[in-house]
Amino acid sequence: MKNASGGPERDELEGTEQPFVSHLIELRDRLIRACIAVGVCFAALSFWPGPAGLYDLLAAPLVANMPHGGTLIATSVISPFLVPLKITLMAAFLLALPVVLYQAWAFVAPGLYLHEKKLVLPLVVSSTVLFFLGIAFCYFFVFKQVFRFIQGFAPTSVSAMPDIEAYLSFVLTMFIAFGAAFEVPVVVVVLARLGMVSIEKLRAFRSYFIVLAFIIAAVLTPPDVVSQLALAVPMVLLYEVGIWAAQIFIRHTQPPDEEPPAA
Repeated sequence: MKNASGGPERDELEGTEQPFVSHLIELRDRLIRACIAVGVCFAALSFWPGPAGLYDLLAAPLVANMPHGGTLIATSVISPFLVPLKITLMAAFLLALPVVLYQAWAFVAPGLYLHEKKLVLPLVVSSTVLFFLGIAFCYFFVFKQVFRFIQGFAPTSVSAMPDIEAYLSFVLTMFIAFGAAFEVPVVVVVLARLGMVSIEKLRAFRSYFIVLAFIIAAVLTPPDVVSQLALAVPMVLLYEVGIWAAQIFIRHTQPPDEEPPAA
């Protein structure tokens, strides 16, 4: 392949090759930096607000909607110690996630072409932001509505006292469900950019996706209308955002056109 001046075109990655051992050393160093970032965040969160404070913050939406001043209980001897510790570790990883993703990006970026960097970096950043938005939407809006809806059906003769481990499992399931659901635009962009599906087919699939979104919401969320609508409606809206974003990505991340071979 020749460049504009008639000479052979130089590959962007020419001269960037490294021995396999060098790649392993770099991978080790970046994994260590990511682990250090998680450890620093864990130490900071252990100091303030502390594991107990983090669990109180996580349980606040449920406790606020429990009648008669109800509280959570621990049915295992070591649950009051292990459960807050797990939450602190989870929060530390989420807090250090930008550093972890940067280390992953810095490791793979030298082996990518310019048009691939234009595709990968925005997808990494947007997927991270969307995942955090899904968790925030679940915590600040969905939990409040769901717990209020559920407690409204509880008989007055019943005192709700959920177990802290069961509540942690429920919270993690909901966080993962909403975080993954908010990744719909990224999935749509990747499928369209790789040529696996066209923009026209994505638009034609819109009505089927609405049905699919409600099915997914019915499977992943508790059996109540509030949580199912809270998951399905954002998925449908984000699907439309993904179609719009896919058109922009396809336009700006195309590889450079190759010249046809000379006769």
